[in-house]
Amino acid sequence: MTAGASVPQKAMVLAAGLGKRMRPITDIIPKPLVSVAGKPLIDWSLDALAEAGVPLAVVNVHHLADKMEAHLKRRTAPRVVISDEREELLDSAGGIVRALPSLGDEPFFILNADTFWIDGATSNLRRLAARWNDGRMDILLMLAAPGQATGHTGRGDFVMDGEGRLVRFRDGAGSPFIYAGAAIIHPRVFANASGGPESLNRYFDRAIAESRLYGMQIDGLWLTVGTPDAIGEAEAVLAAKV
Repeated sequence: MTAGASVPQKAMVLAAGLGKRMRPITDIIPKPLVSVAGKPLIDWSLDALAEAGVPLAVVNVHHLADKMEAHLKRRTAPRVVISDEREELLDSAGGIVRALPSLGDEPFFILNADTFWIDGATSNLRRLAARWNDGRMDILLMLAAPGQATGHTGRGDFVMDGEGRLVRFRDGAGSPFIYAGAAIIHPRVFANASGGPESLNRYFDRAIAESRLYGMQIDGLWLTVGTPDAIGEAEAVLAAKV
């Protein structure tokens, strides 16, 4: 932890995707408004930010944007600023670049609107903030081990060394971790961004090449809800924790 470090005061919630794997539900409901255990997915993210003390969240919208905006107007904590991508879907990094004027010059959280987690003893976002080291890191990812994940069907994304540095997972090369849809990123990484559609994976790989991509394993359970079947799986896990 860098001396004097505190919880980032702003966050970007990536909520503009089409949710194709969630069809036919997402033909009429934007994916971030799909409910799990009676709560829309995006509210799981926004509630986690509020609990961690983050006062402002920028949310990008594209698919069924009017419904997203109507829902988000009801939020008071955190305060929500809309980043409008109705005209062009900009992908994960492009959406962040569009929102940079609202996000400022300091490190900020990134959250995916279709994943959430059950904290252990301490807020995982607060733990992530405590781990941030501006001198060593450009990006710090929250990670889940496969045994902590529900709804994930991939093989894993990264391998982490003893200091938390990350490289891409390759078959047979270390124990895999899954990117758990939350991170802290410094806006300096976007200094030369085009402003067009592009993926965050490009920036992850650049940070790996510069040994500035780090990770932190979550304390608790991580749930990703990408398909209709995953809703029931997530609700079963939540019910078992009550």
